[in-house]
Amino acid sequence: MAIDRLLSPLSMGDLELKNRVVMAPMTRSRASQADDCVSEIHEQYYSQRANAGLIITEGTHPTFDGKGYNRTPGICNERHVAAWSRVTRAVHAAGGQIACQLMHCGRVGHPDNKAAGTRLLGPSAIAARAEIFTEGGMKAMPTPEPMSLEDIDQVIADYGLAAERCLSAGFDAVELHCASGYLPGQFLASGSNHRGDEYGGSLSNRLRFIERVLDALDTAIGIGRVGLRISPGNPYNDHVDANPEVTYAGLLQLAELKGVAWVHAIRMASTGIDSLALTRAHYSGALIGSDSYTAEEAETSIGDGLVDAVSFGRLYIANPDLVERFKRGGPFNEMDKRTIYGGEGAAGYCDYPMLSGDA
Repeated sequence: MAIDRLLSPLSMGDLELKNRVVMAPMTRSRASQADDCVSEIHEQYYSQRANAGLIITEGTHPTFDGKGYNRTPGICNERHVAAWSRVTRAVHAAGGQIACQLMHCGRVGHPDNKAAGTRLLGPSAIAARAEIFTEGGMKAMPTPEPMSLEDIDQVIADYGLAAERCLSAGFDAVELHCASGYLPGQFLASGSNHRGDEYGGSLSNRLRFIERVLDALDTAIGIGRVGLRISPGNPYNDHVDANPEVTYAGLLQLAELKGVAWVHAIRMASTGIDSLALTRAHYSGALIGSDSYTAEEAETSIGDGLVDAVSFGRLYIANPDLVERFKRGGPFNEMDKRTIYGGEGAAGYCDYPMLSGDA
């Protein structure tokens, strides 16, 4: 089957993509334990995959308080900027574009995964009913500190500062992570937001935090370089809302109003919500579909107008030259599930063979 549509260019906000193959954001847990910096293996990993129209990085915390998981990278200071700059230069040298996914985990986390003196913050003092991996094994997530109005103002400002650092580091864009029960989603969802002020209660109030973050990102980098990641109805990390379809319709209407460059929607049949159709109904910009596509399904979905581009995750882990493999119809390397999260050095990260035989 020809995949001409998947390989065709796409205008997406201020970005011009060479094809509609997007590398999905994937936590790989290989940042430095000491300072949350990326390293030489990240340069190799991302630049090997510069054949994508756009790479979206693993979730990257905009502040040290926003870190939730073990060995995830940050964009919190100049050391992080310098480390990421080497990655973006390598990607650009290989002809690619790369966006940084900003992921403030909020109440999702554990002190064992965070630096001393940092805080576990949430819109309300409601713990996520879930466990998280730490160096000491799986542990229950503690109750977060409810954010004061001053805390909210500071975190919004921190998002803007993080976007400025992304610009300094050479990123082409940022993606605001509003999926998987992280801080923006915690404000959005009625299950985690029991506030009685202007950030809680009505949908317009629960949208206010995200609206202000989008404004901060717009000021820092321009809204034409800002995307939004969503997963309506996904209960991951105890993300529960009384009416997710209505709630996310409101979020998408906000994205339309603000003019964000793309919406990156995870499709999950188990939720009972068609996230792609919901997005199309309320948002007219570029739509990236995500989750378990083949090249053939992606081609058909683009042709049918269901999506404008498709992100690939597990296929990109195992096949750094994925676009060329799509062109040839394979073959495809098998992914080693044992090395998805964590590990030392290149093994299972940037040593998957290319079609040329080189790794």
